[in-house]
Order: sequence, then C-alpha cells, then structure tokens
Amino acid sequence: MLVIRGHQHVPAWPAAAVAIGNFDGVHVGHRALIRRARELAAACGPDTRTVALTFDPHPAAVLAPAAAPVQLASLARRCELLGDAGAEVVVVEPFTRELAALAPDAFVDAIVLGSLRAREIVVGYDFKYGRGGAGTIESLRAHGERAGVAVEVVAPVQADGEVASSTRVRAHLRAGELAAAEQLLGRRWDVDGIVVRGAQRGRAIGIPTANIRPDSDLPLAPGIYACTLAVTGEAPRAAVASLGTNPTFVASGDLVLEVHVLEFSGDLYDRHVRVAFAAYLRAEAKFDSVAALVAQIHLDIAAARAVLS
Repeated sequence: MLVIRGHQHVPAWPAAAVAIGNFDGVHVGHRALIRRARELAAACGPDTRTVALTFDPHPAAVLAPAAAPVQLASLARRCELLGDAGAEVVVVEPFTRELAALAPDAFVDAIVLGSLRAREIVVGYDFKYGRGGAGTIESLRAHGERAGVAVEVVAPVQADGEVASSTRVRAHLRAGELAAAEQLLGRRWDVDGIVVRGAQRGRAIGIPTANIRPDSDLPLAPGIYACTLAVTGEAPRAAVASLGTNPTFVASGDLVLEVHVLEFSGDLYDRHVRVAFAAYLRAEAKFDSVAALVAQIHLDIAAARAVLS
C-alpha cells in the first residue's frame, strides 16, 4: 500500500475509485466504503486504483479545537487499517483553513477529479464537503453526472443492531463497553506505543510492567483491562493493563498506561508494541497497603487469563 501526503504528490495514474472520509478508527462502516471502492475499481479495469482520501488533522481540530474529538487511532494506524480494508493508496490531505474555505465544486474539481483522477466516487450516507459543509450528497451526484463520474453512497452499516460510527465507538470505550466497541470496529481497539522507563514500582512488588508512551489518544475509561501486547513482528501475548494515576502510591499524577505480560520475562524497553484491549475488568482503586494491591493484581491476572483463554 502507498501512502501519499497531499494531493499535489499523486502520480499520474490513469484512473481511480476514490472513497472519501475521515476514517477515524476504520470501523465496519468505513471498511464498507473501501470494499465498495475496490469492487468498482476492479470493474473499471486493471489500471484503476483503489484510493482512500482522508484528512489530517481532524477538521474539528482546525475549525473548532475545543470541540475536536479524541482520535481512535494514530494516522499511521489509520493508514495501516485502510490498507488492510483494501485500499491500494491512501492520500492524506493536510486539513487547513485554506482547504476548508474551498467551495464544494472547487474541492471536487481540484482534488478528487483533478489530482486523483476519480472515475468512481464512494462516500458515506452522511458525507458533507466544501466550505461550511455546503456540499451534499445531492450536489456531489449532480457534479459527478456533469463530469461523467459515478457517485455511490454507502448506506449505514449496522453491527449488532447499532449503526457504526466513530462517535459510538468512542462512547463505548469511555463506558468500558469493549465488546460493543469491538462489534462496531470489527476488531479489538488497540493502541501502539513505545515502552519507556517508569517508576519501576511493578518490578519492586514482583509484578513488572511495561510503561507505554502511546502514539495516539487514549479514549478509554481509566481502569484495569484484559489485553494482549505484541512487539512489532511478534505474536501477541496475553496481558493485563492498568490505565490510571497509581493512587496507591501518589496523591495525584498523570494518566499512565502500564501492561503486565503474563508468563513473560525479558526487556521490552524502547520496543514498539501494540496493545489490544479485550475486556474492562474493574475501575482503578486506591488500596490501604501495597500487600492489598498485590493481592488484587493477582486476581486481575486470573480474570484476564480467563477472558483471554
């Protein structure tokens, strides 16, 4: 898969089927767009690329920073997931106030038809585009008809009776409802990061943990989780994670992600890892003693092992 930063750098391919969206989290609805674009590209011929056009940063981060949602994945992970969904090329368009000021027709002509050479355009049912979100499904279809380009709108995709959306995934994660989030994502929610040196309290109490500096936001409720940890290039290992402030040891502190890998001994420092969250086990708590904390951690490990078996 090819990742291109900015439409100006797109090579001169003959044609493309272009799926457009923010694609935060690449949930099952997003994957339906990519899948349909791939089908249309195949129908157009072997020289037609399957392209995902996405934006970075999130438009709200530029236009209304206070209202910008936490992101479900880093840009690198988003691109990886779009490739897994079937995109041959991901075009990451830098979202700026200048881009936001483009009239709907100018956006389509300059980027989608001009640089990307779209022969087919695929969007979601709630797609809006151009200055002030003035572009609608109807105006896009009319524009495509004038240009001789087909526009296909993918209907809402449901999982377990719920329409897939990034907003709903965030809500489930914040509520600790990982199974519901997994249904909408079509996978466990995960985060990548680097293992860094922490306070080493876990090692001191006989339960060493990997202190992880995440590559992206953590839209999770603080608490204890059953999870897996995978070093890049290696198989996932069963683990239990703590996302919290360590209240037993400090009165107040920053939110920290720590992961204890079951049946593992070794050095993970400076390794790039992926943590995939399977189940919320309990809320973070302050314990009266370190011994009480250690006893609870052993119960958490047993609970995580049962979930992951």
